[in-house]
Amino acid sequence: MGVARRGKCFIMRSLCILGDELEYKIYIMSEEGREDMEAATWDKSMLLADDEPLSEQQFKRLIQEVRSGERERLHFAEDFEASVKKRISSLSQGTVRPMKVGQGYYALGNYAKAVEWFDKSGKGAQQLWLKACSLRELGQYEGAVSAFEQAEEKGYDSFDTAMAVVETLRRQGDLEGAEQRLKRVSRMGDIRAEFHYQLGRLHDANGRREEAMAEYERAISLDGNHTQALFSLAFACDLYGDEKEAIRYYKRCLESGTMHISALMNLAVLYEDAGDYGEARDCARRVLLAYPNHERARMYLKDIDSSMTMYYDEELEKRVDYRNQMLQIPISDFELSVRARNCLKKMNIKYLGDLLRVTESELLAYKNFGETSLQEIKGVLTQKALRLGQLLEDHNNARPLALEDSEQDKIADETVSMGISELQLSVRSRKCLQRLNISTVGELVRCTEAELLGCKNFGLTSLYEIKQRLKDRGLALRVLQD
Repeated sequence: MGVARRGKCFIMRSLCILGDELEYKIYIMSEEGREDMEAATWDKSMLLADDEPLSEQQFKRLIQEVRSGERERLHFAEDFEASVKKRISSLSQGTVRPMKVGQGYYALGNYAKAVEWFDKSGKGAQQLWLKACSLRELGQYEGAVSAFEQAEEKGYDSFDTAMAVVETLRRQGDLEGAEQRLKRVSRMGDIRAEFHYQLGRLHDANGRREEAMAEYERAISLDGNHTQALFSLAFACDLYGDEKEAIRYYKRCLESGTMHISALMNLAVLYEDAGDYGEARDCARRVLLAYPNHERARMYLKDIDSSMTMYYDEELEKRVDYRNQMLQIPISDFELSVRARNCLKKMNIKYLGDLLRVTESELLAYKNFGETSLQEIKGVLTQKALRLGQLLEDHNNARPLALEDSEQDKIADETVSMGISELQLSVRSRKCLQRLNISTVGELVRCTEAELLGCKNFGLTSLYEIKQRLKDRGLALRVLQD
């Protein structure tokens, strides 16, 4: 066990050895609770003991441990369900408290069961509060608001109740109602970190991102460990492209003492984009240590491992860029006869790259295109060390499987010309497509998987996401013949 001081808090790091991996579980305690830091491991069995319900602090501790990982949740669920079944027949004798059973189901995320047991436990402030929280998680927003208000009538903190109602109304989509509740609190003058966080979320929902970021910063200035404000600010910085600040706030979010899967996953992406593969790998591994079956984390880890072994040839990249620029030179820039230029225009050959995709026989087969024009064009290409049909040869004569005309007709013009932003891709995928100068769906479907994966930091996760978005619109990436 190790203890480190952070301001008025003390951090206890419990080191668990899992094979050759090290897992850190972090708990943050107040200075007043420092004497209890070396206490025995939390005994979850006390949940069903025949005494008073768990205190608020005990309940938070239970949730933190049960939700700290997949193994912990499964083990607790097994013991808890067995204990409930064993004692349920003796409920009338008072051997188990409904409130405690409700707390157990709530910790497990079984909110429907939790509501059933909270209804059996009376109409106290704590019971009504937890019932309201459960209803909100179930999407029963009107019932949740009613239960929160009843909890306040029974003596629950009015500020906490107001913030919970604001959160509920915002989730319900009633932004105007949420705003009215916040204004009511502001007139009371009781402004805490949670008020600024909820106001920030409301600004975000209304598309006022800069105002939202300012409110998150105010929340953090009042409570440096406000996990939700830290994450929301980090996410906003990430969207704005301020990756350095995003990393800083994601790290602070993780230092607040809770296992935040989304923060770890986003950090993994940012670290990989920055080329810090060791840190990226560590973030993904930490998620998998807690949740071994987390599919996205497993995909990211595979991506990162591939990036760590991938060789990036900068000189080759420069040569490829130069070649691509040269292929975009317009035919009008070359000194060709009017006859040759007109023939190429009618064949829809506009750029130098287009010439390298046709053969001599294809040119000669075109009406009014003769040997003179052919020799003229070949002379221009020879000056640049190029030749007709060169791109076809470079691809081992592999011809792209273009969409048939009948299939093209099925695809609406507006879909193909649609901007990449309409696909609602992740920040990482959008950045990769920007590096490839792909701005429309039509440009994207002309790419192969290999071409996309050839972009630096473009991995299997991004590829899978893009393929799925295209599939939703009946489209797919280009495929080359064998």
